[in-house]
Amino acid sequence: MPSPVHDAHRHIGVLPSYPFYGGPAISPDTTAKATVADFLATLDDERVERTLVLPNYGVPDPDVAFGLNHLAIEAAQKDERVRCGLWVSPKASDAARNDAALDLVGEDGVRALKTSFLLGGSPDDPDCAEQLHRIFTTAATHDLVVHVHTSPGAASDVDRIGELVETYGDATKIHLVHLGGGMSGHLKLIGGRLFDWIEAGKQVYTDTSWAIGFAPRWLVAEIERRGIGHDRILFATDTPWGDFAGEHARLRDAAGDGDLAAAFFTHNFEALYG
Repeated sequence: MPSPVHDAHRHIGVLPSYPFYGGPAISPDTTAKATVADFLATLDDERVERTLVLPNYGVPDPDVAFGLNHLAIEAAQKDERVRCGLWVSPKASDAARNDAALDLVGEDGVRALKTSFLLGGSPDDPDCAEQLHRIFTTAATHDLVVHVHTSPGAASDVDRIGELVETYGDATKIHLVHLGGGMSGHLKLIGGRLFDWIEAGKQVYTDTSWAIGFAPRWLVAEIERRGIGHDRILFATDTPWGDFAGEHARLRDAAGDGDLAAAFFTHNFEALYG
């Protein structure tokens, strides 16, 4: 029998085609699922026992991601394997949309709030200060996790996202997706920041989706060397932006099949998301 797997980061919903970076309109999320039935069928196919589902996002139309919050909730309430996160925005222009999203935090199955600066804003932008404060304090009040995208450079760089960990990580659980994001993010996070935050008492977590090949193995070595961090790492695919087979093989190869693998693939998810 295959070992149990919990996926801490998947998306639901199909995005409209968009001309990214000045090119033609494209639809790169080829494995995205538009319905709850199709989403659940994928869990069956991949034998995922539990998951956290988030609205798909990426096109610069705020109504797209916000409009998928109800689909994420539907998935969580349809199947006991699923918990969900709600899309919220750091931008002041999305305040009214955030009002509607945050009104849903008491719905059954909601365990997280998801935000990103890919669609604008930054951690230190005065225009974002009020909405970021609402997001992180609401999460703390309702015992939710804040999911934050990381990627190299610009507003999503782990150095800048780290400002949010420093400000809110004492009271709010923060899940930094993508292991800091790319080569620079891996080097910064695994090379010290993650462990420094843990030792400082910050409630910080990360997942290994999008991790470059060397990173999971180095992460395991650093956890073993430092003796901390084993309870802060989660397996995640970021489907449809990642793939189950590749993400699973990379982390399984690094973690083996003992207690550490059990923490990464199941126990840490259960502790964080219920």
